[in-house]
Amino acid sequence: MCQLLGMSCKKPASIGFSFEGFRARGGRTDEHRDGWGIAFSNPNGFDIYRDEQPAAGSHLADHISKAEIKAKTTIAHIRKATIGEVNINNCHPFERKLWNKSWLFCHNGDLKAFSPELDSCFVPEGNTDSELAFCKLLQDLNRDFPDGEPTLEILFDWLHNASVVIARQGTFNIILSNGEWLYTFCSTHLAYVERQYPFQEIEFIDTATSVDLSIHNDQDDRMVIIATHPLTRNELWNVYTPGQSRLFCNGHLVHEKANT
Repeated sequence: MCQLLGMSCKKPASIGFSFEGFRARGGRTDEHRDGWGIAFSNPNGFDIYRDEQPAAGSHLADHISKAEIKAKTTIAHIRKATIGEVNINNCHPFERKLWNKSWLFCHNGDLKAFSPELDSCFVPEGNTDSELAFCKLLQDLNRDFPDGEPTLEILFDWLHNASVVIARQGTFNIILSNGEWLYTFCSTHLAYVERQYPFQEIEFIDTATSVDLSIHNDQDDRMVIIATHPLTRNELWNVYTPGQSRLFCNGHLVHEKANT
C-alpha cells in the first residue's frame, strides 16, 4: 500500500529533512515505487508537484528537497499501486475546489468494493479508489452544507463520521486539507510527532542521518509531523488507534475523536 506524510506549522517551515527520509521509502528502503507527490500551501491554495517515477530516484524530488520550500501546511504521498495504473493522473495528492478553496487529499489503503454514485460536480481524472473517495467526500460535503463551509468543529465531526463509513469498505488512512487545517483519519496505521522548543537532534530511520533541529528552528517555532510509520527513532511518536481522527492547525492538535 501507499504511505502518507503531512506537516502543520505555526509559521511556514520546510519539510525537507522529513521528506528526505520519507522519499527513501519510495523505492530504496521500501517498495512504494509507483509515483509520488507533494503539495505546499500558499495564500492562494497549493503548489503541487507530482511524478510517476519512484520518489527515491526522482529528479523532481531532488529539486524539491534542495529548494527547501516553506509552508504552514504540507502533504506528501508515495504510491504502491493496487487500484489504477502507474501514471501521473493516479499520483496523489488530488486537488479539487470547494467553497472557493483548494482541497488536497491523500489516501493509503484499498477500497475494492467502493462504488459510490457521483454527480457531475466532482469527477475523478484517474481511476483510483482514492480519488473516487475524495470526490465522494466533497460531493457529500457540498450537499450537506449548501450555504457554505460550517464551523471547524462541525466540519471535523462530519469528516470523522464520513470517514468511519467509508472505512467499512476497506482500508482508509487519509490526510485531507484546505490549507488552513490538516485532517487525518486512521484505519490501520498512522502516527504523529510534535516538535517545539527546546528542539533536539533527531535520527532518521531510513537515511541513517541525524539533524539538530535547534539549528534550523527559532524558539517560537512549532510543528506537527504526521506519517504512516514513524520517520525517526528517538522521538515520541503518538500512534493512532484504528478509527481515530485528528485535526491539526498551526502546529497544534485542535480536535480528536475515536470511533466508538
